[in-house]
Amino acid sequence: MTAYKAIVTGASSGIGLATARRIHADGGTVALLATRAGLLEDIAGELGERAFAVPTDVSDPAQVSASIERCFDLLGDVDLVVNAAGVDGPSHLLEMSDEKWGRTISVNLSGPFYVSRESARRLKAGSSIVNIGSELSFMGMGLYVDYCASKAGLIGLTRAMSAELAERNIRVNAICPGPVDTPMMEAEIQWFPDPEAIRVLAVDRVPLKRWASPEEIADAVVYMAGSTFATGAAWSIDGGTTAI
Repeated sequence: MTAYKAIVTGASSGIGLATARRIHADGGTVALLATRAGLLEDIAGELGERAFAVPTDVSDPAQVSASIERCFDLLGDVDLVVNAAGVDGPSHLLEMSDEKWGRTISVNLSGPFYVSRESARRLKAGSSIVNIGSELSFMGMGLYVDYCASKAGLIGLTRAMSAELAERNIRVNAICPGPVDTPMMEAEIQWFPDPEAIRVLAVDRVPLKRWASPEEIADAVVYMAGSTFATGAAWSIDGGTTAI
């Protein structure tokens, strides 16, 4: 068990929150990044020592630059960065606004780039970056044009960063979950006229016939962070959805 000094984005909910809790429970120190300042402060207070709230909109490069500098001031050496911040939500292609497209790309793709760039300028050899992709990094789905594009791009970003940072022994990998039982998933389902029918369909399309818990994905993040010969990998943790 490694006690990481970690930066975790999207740490106010879902996979990001579960990952931050797992790292902290393992004895690590964690900087919590998300936009909801009050909620982040509550989470940091709940975790107690070795947890710091750093409110940040990862789509804003100026905020990211200042926040990453603060994270390193708070934590000292950082050895793990987890890019879990993300936005989602169905929309018909012909009705998708420029604003929705731009927001999805800026949070899901530009955000990990900004955070990774600013962190990599300071990370020591042996450190690790783990990006949270998706099953939709590898497959298309109607109503999710923006999300599919952002998560497919994240795999390209992961592989390119891994190639460049390998000479400094900084590893960059991606975890690609299938459906996960998170507040974001619940909000997504509520968009449809019959949410319960969509819930049944969403479970049925998974070969294991269930969704993952955020804690299961957090376990995979920690495992990947400790896999010292893995870089440029995109690991599907999806109940088999991309295997069929």
